[in-house]
Amino acid sequence: MGIKSHIRNAWNFLVRAFNFLLRRFHYTIVPNQLVYEWQKLPRQKPGYKPSKLPEGAAEYLVSNNPRLIELKNRYANFDKAVTVPFIWTNNHVSDKDMLYFRGDNAYVHQVRGRNLSIIAYALSTYYLKSIDTFGLLEKLQEDNYFGIHTFNINNKLVSRDLLDSIFEIYFIEKHLKISSRTDVSMLDIGAGYGRLAHRLTTAFPNIVEYLCTDAFAVSTFISEYYLRFRNTERNTTVVPLDEINEALSTRHVNLAINIHSFSECKIPAIAWWLTLLVKHQVQYLMIVPNTGQILYTNDGIEFQSIIEDHGYRLIAKEPKYNDPIILQNAISPNYYYLFELSMANS
Repeated sequence: MGIKSHIRNAWNFLVRAFNFLLRRFHYTIVPNQLVYEWQKLPRQKPGYKPSKLPEGAAEYLVSNNPRLIELKNRYANFDKAVTVPFIWTNNHVSDKDMLYFRGDNAYVHQVRGRNLSIIAYALSTYYLKSIDTFGLLEKLQEDNYFGIHTFNINNKLVSRDLLDSIFEIYFIEKHLKISSRTDVSMLDIGAGYGRLAHRLTTAFPNIVEYLCTDAFAVSTFISEYYLRFRNTERNTTVVPLDEINEALSTRHVNLAINIHSFSECKIPAIAWWLTLLVKHQVQYLMIVPNTGQILYTNDGIEFQSIIEDHGYRLIAKEPKYNDPIILQNAISPNYYYLFELSMANS
């Protein structure tokens, strides 16, 4: 046996030995040629794509803006059941995140973690094309503002903001037929920077009103700015937390939406919101959790029973992707839930 064969055998033995040890820590040595480029240096930290900003954005989206200071002071004096943070503490969004709020940060993970590679984006895009009966991929456009990560798939610029929003719109449309109704008024609880408000009211301008609210003052501040920038003020309204009860008293909201927010709340905060929805007879509640097939908070507490205790019953639960292979490999695989307020509570 030649020296090359000895070296090869010795190397193979070392690889097997290392793999045996590494498997205890959920790692494996894989030949470089079997790994995609995007797998070699996976992104671990938040970041943003260097991109253009509108005129005046850098001067307005700052921590010492008087409007933001005002909102923070008002929220600090509001009901602690809903404002005491679980995740969204004052340092959860940095000054850079405020300026590049559509980057990969607390609002939307875009290129960090499982199923957020360019391959996953391609799978999601082509799957969406197969169900896109309203042509929303063409109607709704993406750009490079505010640090967002984008991918050019089949000559279409896409982002997680765009794709997730369209999937959510189709779930709502499937069950509530909002495209053909003239009485739909929505409340987005934990609306973040307002991405779904922008997308949904652009897709279906017949929506009477889309209210955005959030228990985190910075999000309210950013969404006010962002929805003005997107010129959606005709049928979107950002409501500060301390005004939400009054706002619901003067409107007939029939659908509340909660995208990833309840998963990041403490149980008293979830109960506070549900009590508010029941008080104002909000008929439907859509929830997208951070976890899969069970509604858990990030610290592992189940909260579907709390929703049901307030009089809401589950009427639909569906995977984001109906194909199990796509669900396993496309971006942000998840389940969508729709609850209806029972007649006894109406």
